[in-house]
Amino acid sequence: MASRSYSNLLDLASGGSPTISREKKRFPRVATVPGVLSELDNEIGNGADSDAPSSVLQERLIIVGNQLPIKAQQNSDGKWNFSWDNNSLLVQLKDGVREDVEVIYIGCLKAEIEPIDQDDVAQRLLENFKCVPAYVPPDLFAKYYHGFCKQSLWPLFHYMLPIVPDYGIKFDRSLWQAYVSVNKIFADKVMEVISPDDDYVWVHDYHLMVLPTFLRKRFNRVKLGYFLHSPFPSSEVFRALPVRIEILRALLNSDLIGFHIFDYARHFLSCCTRMLGLSYQSKRGTLGLEYYGRVVSIKIMAVGIHIGQLQSVLNLPETQSMVAQLRDQFQGRQVMLGVDDMDVFKGISLKLLAMEQLLTQHPNKRGRVVLVQIANPARSRGRNIQCVQSETFAAVKKINDMFGRPGYEPVVLVYKPLKFFERIAYYVIAECCLVTALRDGMNLIPYEYVTCRQSTQMLDEILGLNPSTAKKSMLVVSEFMGCSPSLSGAVRVNPWSIDSVTEAMEYTLTASEAEKQLRHERHYRFVSTHDVAYWARSFLQDLESACADHTRKKCWGIGFGLGFRVIALDPSFRKLSVEHIVSAYKRTKSRAILVDYDGTMVEAGSIDSKPSRQTIETLNSLCRDPKNIVFLVSGEDRTTLTEWFSDCDGLGLAAEHGYFIRPNQEAEWERTISVPNFEWKQIAEPVVREYKRMTDGSGIESRESTLVWDYRFADPDLGPSQAKELMKHLTGLLAKDGVSIKNSRQTVEVRPKGVNKGLVAERLLAAMQERGETVDFVLCIGDDSSDEEMFEVITAGKDGHSLSDAAEIFACTVGQKPTSATFYLDDSFDIPKIFHALASSSNQDSAS
Repeated sequence: MASRSYSNLLDLASGGSPTISREKKRFPRVATVPGVLSELDNEIGNGADSDAPSSVLQERLIIVGNQLPIKAQQNSDGKWNFSWDNNSLLVQLKDGVREDVEVIYIGCLKAEIEPIDQDDVAQRLLENFKCVPAYVPPDLFAKYYHGFCKQSLWPLFHYMLPIVPDYGIKFDRSLWQAYVSVNKIFADKVMEVISPDDDYVWVHDYHLMVLPTFLRKRFNRVKLGYFLHSPFPSSEVFRALPVRIEILRALLNSDLIGFHIFDYARHFLSCCTRMLGLSYQSKRGTLGLEYYGRVVSIKIMAVGIHIGQLQSVLNLPETQSMVAQLRDQFQGRQVMLGVDDMDVFKGISLKLLAMEQLLTQHPNKRGRVVLVQIANPARSRGRNIQCVQSETFAAVKKINDMFGRPGYEPVVLVYKPLKFFERIAYYVIAECCLVTALRDGMNLIPYEYVTCRQSTQMLDEILGLNPSTAKKSMLVVSEFMGCSPSLSGAVRVNPWSIDSVTEAMEYTLTASEAEKQLRHERHYRFVSTHDVAYWARSFLQDLESACADHTRKKCWGIGFGLGFRVIALDPSFRKLSVEHIVSAYKRTKSRAILVDYDGTMVEAGSIDSKPSRQTIETLNSLCRDPKNIVFLVSGEDRTTLTEWFSDCDGLGLAAEHGYFIRPNQEAEWERTISVPNFEWKQIAEPVVREYKRMTDGSGIESRESTLVWDYRFADPDLGPSQAKELMKHLTGLLAKDGVSIKNSRQTVEVRPKGVNKGLVAERLLAAMQERGETVDFVLCIGDDSSDEEMFEVITAGKDGHSLSDAAEIFACTVGQKPTSATFYLDDSFDIPKIFHALASSSNQDSAS
């Protein structure tokens, strides 16, 4: 079957028929009107499988970023010239992609193209650069980029809430709608070129955080990776965003989510726990979130730099000339270098205060030390940028007025766009690099500096250095930057502490040559081996692993808008339909029905767990049918169950997860296993009470056979952490007391070994077999891990001959999750429908 990619749909739209070819894929002319292709697809392919097998052999990677890695220049005659932007990360990461993988880029151009030229430009970019431009109307782009991205997301992700008007703006739904609209335009561009079963998609950064939802909605099995290049804030900050749930759910539609450092990943996972109720786990070193049957993997690896590109620039004649010029300019002085964007988060003014303090406290440094501060033009707009500029200029003037003299300026402010080789030249001559941002996602300036300090033979000759001498460098970095953890030899500082930064400056200037060489060697070894190619290769390997089981699972989507998500289940795991079970129920003669109560018959966490009158009537209808034996299994104590179900004469009850059992109301409660004593409770109860005291929101339930610590209402992070500690504590104390300790459904439960709900199923099937009844229908419903033993017993019933060979077995769990059951229901509200249908069938049989 031909791939249902947009290229085939365009062929169909033009009157042609799809051709199945094993050759390299050729793209059609790229459409420039957002939305048209989606409408065309819906019109032509209504009802068809969106994940049809593709005919494309060559593996492809579609890289999606806010901007294409393309430089655009318009000639005087109006013609456009394009070239690669080799400084773009999206170009550099291609070195980590296998040569046999075709790379397609999707993003905005850095130039505004007139509508009349857009088709022609799109075709040229596709043919010459394999780039697909996303054209966004200027007014929409302003709301999307300068509005929501730079004034809402960027400050928030850097821990700045819009409390005062000068910093960020209040949430504006029109800007959010613009953000979503632009993400949809990007999604349409991806859909134009993707072959969903063959291609991998890699989305970059916070500009496109909801794009995964649009792609997953169109192609349920799309192979999708996402990498965030900015910090991810703590849950206390992120929860201030009104659209927090929409963004989290959108990111979870990826297969792999990447972060620079563990702190960012930890904050994201904490948000998923606190706001979506999800839990994560580590398996063989890989962090993952279970999300509707899909495992969303978490990747933690900092991006690197392109070593080859830097080395080639170091060898340029222009670089060598610039180095010679700077050598003469700063002859006899120690140069400290700062390279930052003119941004409120870069901490330039604090760095200048530290420089002022250094010269005040160490008069011997005056005339000998120079701070060169390169201030790159700001990427965003707003009053806060103007404030930063004014503050920076004022601080520089103050320091130079105080400590400057003819021929000496202690601070040299370079506030103009520098060519790459010019910046490289400053790296080469600087003895120390100061990067003291208040908050930064990664910041590759220290990596670039270390690489340039490795220098070349020609540059060593220009600087009068012996090429055989070990290289040296010193770094002062903020502890709030993503690059900080990987630079083990750097002097880490709190940029808010002027004293700390001043001391670090003084230390780097006076450190011994041997120490400078040792620190440089340690840094260069890491930077040179963890370059951008290494990062890209590692991410793509993990993405391939994360998507490995796509074809094995059955997928379908649920939810509307940005609440859309995909359910991925084993093909044999299917939803229990009323028609299916009623049909089997009618044609069978000996039926066993086992149903868990807590979380199944009543919703988990309900304040009032007492059964309703309707539930009692339904159970009675089933119990009155002579073909049925019905058992209700619960963790509640027998006194409570006796009271709740006193009106159900024929109902079998199992209390405390099967420790007590009663086949009907007339029978006495009996124990399923013999327990010699419960002395362990005297040891365990004081410990559990201490954990209750130390964990606000937790509680204790003590039953005849069981001790339960419940942390459902505790803090979402503290509760699970305390539960793990309690498990370890009790395991050590009760190792020889014949008990099992389990942590499930936000409780830690201690009970005698061998007590489980599987005992109830075994007892029931054995009792029916003793009476000579061959069971030909079994319905077993549960909702959590404590019910798995019941599922295992009934599914193995045919092998043990307790069920007939033709028995209809319905092991059903509530919710889509890994389980031993073969059927599922969406939630506990579906169960009354099933029981009502079965009871109606029994009533019809009785009447007839």
